Amino acid sequence: MQMLGDQGMRQISQQLGADEKSTQKAVTAALPMLISALGKNAASPEGAQALTRALEKDHDGRVLENVTQVLGDRAVQQDGQAILRHVLGEKQGLVAKGLGSSAGLDPNSAGQLMAMLAPLVMGGLGKTKREKGLDAQGIAQLLGQERQQADSQLGGLAKLLDMDGDGDLTDDILNLGSKLLGGLFG
Repeated sequence: MQMLGDQGMRQISQQLGADEKSTQKAVTAALPMLISALGKNAASPEGAQALTRALEKDHDGRVLENVTQVLGDRAVQQDGQAILRHVLGEKQGLVAKGLGSSAGLDPNSAGQLMAMLAPLVMGGLGKTKREKGLDAQGIAQLLGQERQQADSQLGGLAKLLDMDGDGDLTDDILNLGSKLLGGLFG
């Protein structure tokens, strides 16, 4: 949220054609969901290694240098769509619908929002990796801690997405998408 600031939030609202209150509510739900999904993937040694390689290759944090410019960049949004396809797989539409419903956005706007945020989340993770000198195990530990916090922040959206009722929505979201994520980060 801090990386977006007031100007970034206004810009997202304008791009989505939504009011700032709904946009902020959606961002507040989308960020923990994305972090939780990445944390689920990094829970396995193979997933952590694949994520680390992706961070080193494509997500070093430069995307955070001018967030407002990045938010309007179609290439970055396309990158975000690719990240979402790999992280969420076939459940991307369901997640967008749930996010939109919880925040008062239509599913298309919620999907567009997630595509804007995914590269920023990956960039933030890449920057943290670089600054703290984290290896794959360090990334996994960091995301494990962040995932616990993110899951608790999702509240009602987590319940909506928890298809199997086990209290962990990421296994439901990532069941189909996890194999694809390995392809993205491989």
